[in-house]
Amino acid sequence: MSVLAASGPAFKRTFGRSSTVSRLLNGRTLAHSLNRNSTAGMKILAVLYKGGEAAKQEPRLLGTVENQLGIREWLQSQGHEYIVTDDKEGPQSVFQQQLKDADILITTPFHPGYLTPELMAKAPKLKLCVTAGVGSDHIDLDAAVEHGIEVLEVTGSNVTSVAEHAVMSILLLVRNFVPAHEMIERGDWQVSEIARNAFDLEGKVIGTLGAGRIGRLVLERLRPFNPKELLYYDYNKLPEETTKKLGARRVEDLQEFVSQCDVITINAPLHDGTRNLVNADLLKHFKKGAWIVNTARGAICNADDIAAALKTGQLNGYAGDVWNVQPAPKDHPWRYMKNHLGGGNGMVPHYSGTTLDAQARYASGTKEILENYFQGKPQEPANIIVGRGEY
Repeated sequence: MSVLAASGPAFKRTFGRSSTVSRLLNGRTLAHSLNRNSTAGMKILAVLYKGGEAAKQEPRLLGTVENQLGIREWLQSQGHEYIVTDDKEGPQSVFQQQLKDADILITTPFHPGYLTPELMAKAPKLKLCVTAGVGSDHIDLDAAVEHGIEVLEVTGSNVTSVAEHAVMSILLLVRNFVPAHEMIERGDWQVSEIARNAFDLEGKVIGTLGAGRIGRLVLERLRPFNPKELLYYDYNKLPEETTKKLGARRVEDLQEFVSQCDVITINAPLHDGTRNLVNADLLKHFKKGAWIVNTARGAICNADDIAAALKTGQLNGYAGDVWNVQPAPKDHPWRYMKNHLGGGNGMVPHYSGTTLDAQARYASGTKEILENYFQGKPQEPANIIVGRGEY
């Protein structure tokens, strides 16, 4: 992803050396991976999601507690201790108890173990955090720098998976698919009730808020639908060659950007400048009846404001797989919100980036990161979020 900033109030800030935002997700690194003098007999803690019967029946569900990224035998053969859990909430959780003397922590965006400064202070041996996937906003990166903890992720492992999910979500909203399927499940058949809010994607203005790897892939996949125009909003201007290939136009003002779009797909990293960015104030500037798809991070959007905008008709639909809290509470408004016609909700659990294909990639990438670390080899620069004491 590229760093996303804007001309709006939420983005008017200056980033110094200690800033997380300016150097967090720009595809560059300022440090080599730390080499340890000894990596024998290390304790490795992984926080993954519980797969249940599905994981027992499908061994390719590598990102689960049951299948453990497929690296248990490999780690144990080298004399390392490997603890895997999904229990991550509260001081008595396995995560917080086992972290105290762990050397390496493996986490995932799909069931994040939130690593705070307070927890780092209680984990003096912790030297490496690996995100099995993409997106390390569940780790306090400034604190990681202070504590000399490296943070790496498997960059690019699921960008195609997420981009495909975003395109699917756009289509199911615009074509009013979910209410149509629910009607069939109920045993009903009333075409007019569905068609009254079903549209073509052709001829629409579609914009991506964030034009990094995923945002560009989304635009690339939307071009064959013959939209009226493709727009992008990002702090970084794309190379002219890229914009010509995508047929995309940059809009530099955030409010102007959202006011032009029929469909907005959010593909930005979560940081102080994007948290709660899409709120009631910004939603006033959206085209009435616009659709939003968010496969980036749930906290970029204000949950209550999105639900309210859907109810009033300011938004016609909202879809995605990311939530501001994961797992989402049963009373989360995004579970139940509807537009004025009883549709417009395309929310699902956080799985866009954890298809079986993506899991194979991020499991393999996690092993490669660990292997490089054990052997003192340089890491792939694009994978390094925090190197040795700096971004």
